[in-house]
Amino acid sequence: MTRIGILIGSTRPGRKGEQVARWVHERAARRGDAAFEVIDLLDHPLPHLDEPLPALTGRYEHEHTRAWAGTVARFDGFIMVTPEYNASFPGVLKNAIDYLHAEWAHKAVGFVSYGVRGGTLAARRLRALCELLGMGAVTPEVSLSLHADFEDGTTFAPGAHHAGALDTLLDHVVARSTAGRTAGPAPDGTGEAAVRRRVDGIVDAVRARDLEGLRRFYATDVVSFDIDPPLQHVGIDAKLKNWANVFALFREVTYEVRDLVVTAGEDVAFVHGFGRLGGTTADGTATDGMWVRVTFCFRKTGGAWLVAHDQVSVPLDIPGGTGVVDLEP
Repeated sequence: MTRIGILIGSTRPGRKGEQVARWVHERAARRGDAAFEVIDLLDHPLPHLDEPLPALTGRYEHEHTRAWAGTVARFDGFIMVTPEYNASFPGVLKNAIDYLHAEWAHKAVGFVSYGVRGGTLAARRLRALCELLGMGAVTPEVSLSLHADFEDGTTFAPGAHHAGALDTLLDHVVARSTAGRTAGPAPDGTGEAAVRRRVDGIVDAVRARDLEGLRRFYATDVVSFDIDPPLQHVGIDAKLKNWANVFALFREVTYEVRDLVVTAGEDVAFVHGFGRLGGTTADGTATDGMWVRVTFCFRKTGGAWLVAHDQVSVPLDIPGGTGVVDLEP
């Protein structure tokens, strides 16, 4: 199902965004065409941008960045709830957006703003930023007045006419987000950064236990040399069945890859490194998993990098005939 994140763009004490986001979520939850979830920046404390490489590279060094990237990647579209501070949107929201790049691209976004004049200047500047990132900003907006829509300037009590405006905004965001899910992968570009973003997308989808999200990353004729029998798994359905088995075993999944080496040409790329899959099993047992050797071979199809072959292996103790699963990279 299409997933829409309702992002609260302020963290200041006494903020009104939480009330507004709750109103958006309560009305959105009546729909049956998408799943909606509130994303509160208070739950994602990010220091002033501290990544050594630009977000465009898709190479995130810090765990707080990877966690934030995993959250944003789970959604197909966003409603951004923003106040207006000094004729613009809050710095904390700008900082959160600046941390990422590929996770925002090609996703729909709509704006609910509030302020003395409805927060329209904040929405205008936020729209310009989102469009620069390649997001699909819808035309309808909801603008809420601090004078008319908040009792005593504090308690949110929106005018009745705003409900229709919000419904129209939701219609557009859901339609555009759903179209993005079914239209197939967007062109990824060339080079190492584009391939790394695809690997990051696989990692994010595994962590989210998102089978349909994973489908976007594999060629229909993918051949997988996975760690479990048989010797090969042929076709996308066989590959996804392997991931389905993992998700049946784990109610929460942790997955990481490291030390990746990428070689990318115009239409073919290959990646090798190390991976570790763990999590919490259905009975509540937590496991860190084991480190394995991973290889991805990508083929560009329709402008998108798709995995045509992957391989997972562990070294073999030849005399004993068993795999060695306690090594560290």
